[in-house]
Amino acid sequence: MAYKYLITEVNDAIALVKINKPESLNALNSEVITELNDCFRKLDKDQEVKVVILTGEGKSFVAGADIAEMSSLDATEGNSFARKGMDTFLLIEKLSKPVIAAINGFALGGGCELSLACDIRIASTKALMGQPEVGLGITPGFGGTQRLARTIGPGKAKELIFRANNIKADEALEIGLVNKVVEAEDLMDEAMKMAKEIASKSQLAIRYAKQAINDGLQTDIDTGMDIERANFALCFATEDQKEGMKAFLEKRKPEFKGR
Repeated sequence: MAYKYLITEVNDAIALVKINKPESLNALNSEVITELNDCFRKLDKDQEVKVVILTGEGKSFVAGADIAEMSSLDATEGNSFARKGMDTFLLIEKLSKPVIAAINGFALGGGCELSLACDIRIASTKALMGQPEVGLGITPGFGGTQRLARTIGPGKAKELIFRANNIKADEALEIGLVNKVVEAEDLMDEAMKMAKEIASKSQLAIRYAKQAINDGLQTDIDTGMDIERANFALCFATEDQKEGMKAFLEKRKPEFKGR
């Protein structure tokens, strides 16, 4: 896949997507968002890909949405811009395969929101995260008010958003905003290690588990249990379930086929 602002490659069932707009610290304008949407739609259909790693070029993951583009928008245009970002981030969140955010630097505003749309977040010690929008006279517009509260709780989410302050990687780890923090030089190795570990498991089971978690978060616990039971039952109609349990009983590594 060839893009103006994205670098993509696939090796050993792992897709690496790198936002490559370092002159603006990888800020998200309409063109970058369109490319991300197209890229992830294609990755969703790519049978070779089992896990996606998303990162940024240079010293930034994504420093935010493009303020130069947003500054002249009226309310109607602001609505359209938010919809464009939200639709793309929902696509990433609901992707049929896991997405790991390798946060190499600034992940502010839209960048923090983009990382929240990913399933797992690994941060470099150089990462800086936050939602500074109210300092610009706006609210988060790509899902930040919703995903941040679901990830770290409403109290902490309100503090980060209302104060518009940025936090370092160690604090992000402490409040549950990221899963893990590693030295900058180890970031991509750690993300790749985790991706390969995930890729070795049943992709159908992972897909059903991801769907159950995502859908369950939108509802009450009783409905969530129904969702889990239904997805659990679906596993027993797959070859992967038969292979996985047979391999366990035979004390060998399973060979999952994704069927």
